[in-house]
Amino acid sequence: MTTSDAVRTATRCPTVLVVDDEPDQLGLITTFLNREGCTVIAAASGEHALSLPPDLTVDLMILDLLLPGVDGWQLAAELKVRFPGCPVAIMSVLDVQDYPSAEESLPKPVTRAQIAAILSRHIPDRTGQ
Repeated sequence: MTTSDAVRTATRCPTVLVVDDEPDQLGLITTFLNREGCTVIAAASGEHALSLPPDLTVDLMILDLLLPGVDGWQLAAELKVRFPGCPVAIMSVLDVQDYPSAEESLPKPVTRAQIAAILSRHIPDRTGQ
């Protein structure tokens, strides 16, 4: 095994949970994250995100606020308990001052540059770079 193979083996791709009920937006954010070397768990609802396996490891969460059923405020609160210490990025068309407390704010429309910047701040040693 070469040194670069050993580094690649030791460094896993970060896992990002993305929750958005808009298929186009969910697909776009997933594409941005895949291009940045991330594994994406895409959920189309808060309920779907909350039903994920309890042993899941998540490095970053990107959550939409305007979700049917379990909304983004409730979802953020529940996921912060489930994944303590995991950074949360809130994404929405709402004004940023209406967002719940989170490490990052992502006003829509979201760009790949914004995603890359968040990843650099919270997961600087990711693969795929």
